Amino acid sequence: MRTFFIDTVSILSVVVLTSLSGVAADLYRINIVDDSNGWPVPLVELRTLHNVRFISDNAGIIAFDLPELMETETWFTVEGHGYSVPEDGFGYRGVRLTPRRGESTTIKVDRQLPAKRLGRITGAGLFGESQKLGLETEWKEQGILGCDSVQNVIYNGRLYWNWGDTTLANYPLGRFHMIGATTELQPLKSFKPPVHLRYDYFVDQSRVVRDLAKMPGDGPTWLNGYCSLPDQTGKSRLVATYSKIKQPLTIYEIGLCTWTDERSAFEKSAVLWNLTDDHSKPPDTPHGHTVLWTDDAGESWVLFGDPFPTMKCPATYESWADSKTWSKINAQKQVPVRGGAASIEPHRGSIAWNDFRKKWVTVFTQAFGDSSYLGEIWYAEADTPFGPWKDATKVVTHDKYTFYNPKLHPEFTPTGSSVLLFEATFTNMFSATKVATPRHDYNQVLYRLDLDSIE
Repeated sequence: MRTFFIDTVSILSVVVLTSLSGVAADLYRINIVDDSNGWPVPLVELRTLHNVRFISDNAGIIAFDLPELMETETWFTVEGHGYSVPEDGFGYRGVRLTPRRGESTTIKVDRQLPAKRLGRITGAGLFGESQKLGLETEWKEQGILGCDSVQNVIYNGRLYWNWGDTTLANYPLGRFHMIGATTELQPLKSFKPPVHLRYDYFVDQSRVVRDLAKMPGDGPTWLNGYCSLPDQTGKSRLVATYSKIKQPLTIYEIGLCTWTDERSAFEKSAVLWNLTDDHSKPPDTPHGHTVLWTDDAGESWVLFGDPFPTMKCPATYESWADSKTWSKINAQKQVPVRGGAASIEPHRGSIAWNDFRKKWVTVFTQAFGDSSYLGEIWYAEADTPFGPWKDATKVVTHDKYTFYNPKLHPEFTPTGSSVLLFEATFTNMFSATKVATPRHDYNQVLYRLDLDSIE
């Protein structure tokens, strides 16, 4: 019986590989690489003159399959959100290729800004183009199509992740009360593409991601101010600020919630505010991303900000739960641009201490950006978490597309590393682009900034 089973598996494997080989022979492989280092570049679009779009996957690969253009010299417009090819004499940016079944070619693109795109880290089809060609076959889908902004924090020796509204494959209405997962503290084996980041999602009995913060009341639940703090017994407590949302995007309740390990879910701890005629404006609450900071007197604080701190409290669970211990901070409104007189208005972002630069560093989305209303990402530094923040440098651009709520990941890299990683939500919302980018839209994309290249 054992021999029969092994032989059957072997036969099936040969059949599958033969099938994949046959499919690959019918396709034309296009590799997109960064001309400066040869790395694959995800999220580069090639578009034909009859408006068929192809977008490179996490391995920088496109599997071209149009029968009408095989063996035909074809113009492809190249667009890559910060990656492109030189203009020709008529101002067009593109390449001419002659697709042939079973063959391949490489397109080298120029990177225009310092940060390098490593790839998408949420959603479906991360290696969808590669798998058409029989590559990356060990990568397995994780059950979601897209998800909104990320929060993450170290809790009990692992990284705990939360994302907002989430799209599933089975119905237009997905998950609207935060989904979550855990990973190792340093979940990436390499800081070069292609990126393979797997999550241990919290799932229901059907192995589908489930809601983790379903607070009473109509409408979605969003979490913010995600942090892990010790209580008076020394036990770590995972906490957040929740908001209840009604149409169109109106917050009608804000409160505090605490994670329960028994249920692997958040439970309401306190209500801080309800929308009424007499209380139409919410109070200042712990909001944004969090960092721990020790002052000159040796006292530990948790700072809340988006990007710059707007509130602090002593870094204990009891202080977080007691609004009397919260202190409001007036955050810097504009950041001067490096080498110029202009200033940039931050929209949202995060900060972290960086050992390599011996500075506090930030990445943030620019409000009212040139190429995109909310698609330009800037980097800046300060001597303290409260500023003054200065020498803003643009590091990422997204043409007519949104890239909001960037989150730094200092925990991904070893102490002292010159590599700074960050992600944000890639979406056509709030942008001039009405047609979403297939697979990539409403997902998290990871970038790498080499700090040794910053003056």
